[in-house]
Amino acid sequence: DEFYQQGVGSGFVLDKEGYIVTNNHVVEGAEEVRVTFHEGTVMRAEIVGRDPDGDLAVIRVDVSAEVLCPIELGDSDALEVGQRTIAIGNPFGFGGSFSAGFVSGLGRSLPLGRISSVVGGRFSIPEVIQTDAAINPGNSGGPLLDSRGCVIGVNMAYDAGVAGIGFAVPVNTVKRVVPRLIEDGHYAYAWLGITGTDLSLDIVEAMDLPVDRGALVIAITPDSPVERAGLRGSNETVEIMGRELKIGGDVIIAIDEQEVERFEDILVHILRHAKVGQEVELRIIRDGRERVVNVRLDERPRR
Repeated sequence: DEFYQQGVGSGFVLDKEGYIVTNNHVVEGAEEVRVTFHEGTVMRAEIVGRDPDGDLAVIRVDVSAEVLCPIELGDSDALEVGQRTIAIGNPFGFGGSFSAGFVSGLGRSLPLGRISSVVGGRFSIPEVIQTDAAINPGNSGGPLLDSRGCVIGVNMAYDAGVAGIGFAVPVNTVKRVVPRLIEDGHYAYAWLGITGTDLSLDIVEAMDLPVDRGALVIAITPDSPVERAGLRGSNETVEIMGRELKIGGDVIIAIDEQEVERFEDILVHILRHAKVGQEVELRIIRDGRERVVNVRLDERPRR
């Protein structure tokens, strides 16, 4: 027997051409997508493009421009902790629900697997907005607004079992990714090919480092740009207070002359400023000495 499964999500109208922004995990694997507008009109939509690694997607409805009400996009770089937030969506199928809260945190790095078992993936989404506005199943893909009604993010996740913690993709990421999804159907991420972690006091002391801020390279992906450039991953393990720590790898302290204070700084720099095929300069600490390594970026492997 055939088995059909339905799901619900949210989205917002981008323009008068019928493009609608939502989450990738809302439409991934869907054989049919239907959009219900606020006045009750139901229409079939086509999936235009998907970005699994950024959990964004664009769908399109073929409808008269008069029916569409695009929403203004704000500026997520201008956000501050404590600002008012408003989440609109379809939680548990209750359409048009409105919840309010505040920006609880900025610059979070959210592993894709934390969003949904459907999403999975080994990459993280950087610069994520944390809010205490109620975000529940069905809110995914809906807009997170500021007090002026401008989109500042796309609601994408909630921390199951923990009240008051929700997450949203920042709208400035949407501005970079969505045009490429409309044009090409996918987004090409530049890629180094490293797994890393922030420097901690324990790592600094264990490696006797001359710096206390930066990103330790834990592992190198085979046949990746950083492997070809000769970067080294961590090859030693030490136990500190019953916890094993990887040490011994290169420590990245700057990328293109921008200081690296934590591993996410590398991800953010590449997302914002780098393109596939571009060369970036990494300043690293190896064996206690500073050196410069140039790396030509590949496109991140797609899943």
